[in-house]
Amino acid sequence: MARTAEHRLPRRRRRRLTVALAVLLTAGGAGGATAAWSTRQGSPQTAPEHPVKLDTVKVTRTDLSTDRTLPGTLGYGPLRTLKGTGTGVLTELPSPGAKAVRGKPLYRVNDRPVTVFFGDTPFFRALDKPGLRGRDVTVLADNLRALGYDIGHTVNRAPTRFAPGGTEFTPELSAALKRWQSDTGQEATGTLTPGRALVLPGPARVNTVTATPGDPVEGEVLTYTTTAKSVALTVDAAGVGALRTGQSVTITLPDSREVPGTVTAVARAVQGGSADDQSAQTGPPTVAVTVTPRHAGDVKGLDSASVQVRFTATDRKGVLAVPVTALLALSEGGYALQRPDSSLVAVETGMFADGMVEVSGAGVSEGMTVVTAS
Repeated sequence: MARTAEHRLPRRRRRRLTVALAVLLTAGGAGGATAAWSTRQGSPQTAPEHPVKLDTVKVTRTDLSTDRTLPGTLGYGPLRTLKGTGTGVLTELPSPGAKAVRGKPLYRVNDRPVTVFFGDTPFFRALDKPGLRGRDVTVLADNLRALGYDIGHTVNRAPTRFAPGGTEFTPELSAALKRWQSDTGQEATGTLTPGRALVLPGPARVNTVTATPGDPVEGEVLTYTTTAKSVALTVDAAGVGALRTGQSVTITLPDSREVPGTVTAVARAVQGGSADDQSAQTGPPTVAVTVTPRHAGDVKGLDSASVQVRFTATDRKGVLAVPVTALLALSEGGYALQRPDSSLVAVETGMFADGMVEVSGAGVSEGMTVVTAS
């Protein structure tokens, strides 16, 4: 607890007083030393032959921050499984590392191409009748438009109690589908059946192929990831509050290069922690965090690697601070700063960083001169 009164060494009724410089370890590293002064009642005082020269510093207003470094894994993100739809036999499959591109075939069934579209709803029914409405129709319309086809006027309606939401399958949309089928060498029917196209969340990279030619399409075909590389971190739940989406971080690569990155996702679910069944303990609670390199070229030559991610864990703006070597620990408890005239000013300590300590108290002000250990 800080004391606001100043303390002076008494000249007459002297009692023993010891002040020790705290030896404090901080994130940035701080040196320490100890010093003690004592007087005994009735002991004669001898003036030094030469005045003692004191090293002094000024209390400054500054920003303090501490960094934290965690291990992470650079890769293409979590694996997802692609299952085939429709009927038929797989006759051609992609190779690991192949890219899934909008409007291009990814594999073949009964020797006919299965084309990639991007969206959030798979094709679960035949789109063959004007008037059909749904989010699957929206996926078709969005992809044909993105591929440069005129789909006419469409309206994307919200779902109601009596009708599904999404886009209506119009004659104009059917005509655009027919032109695209013709341009890509398919049978130009103007209709789409499940299994003739697959829907992915976005551009993807084939990781492993789990099926073989001759397998039925109804089953697991391959696993895939995103095409963008990212770093997966596991952060203890108690410390994840220091990370937020959009925050800048530094990634240290295996060759010691440091490249900038950005926090792109902080999971909302906590993994692990204690369980009701003590035998089922899964370790401390953690949260998954995703960091993306700011420039893809910085990690161009790496597909997978162990890296380190450094980020600001604590940040204090505009606080009063002194070097740690100016801080005195009083034998009766608490901390103080010493003025050049030997008077002591009680302080409360705050954050420690890079050899500095945050101080506050009624007698502390910016620009005040205090003694420091050399």
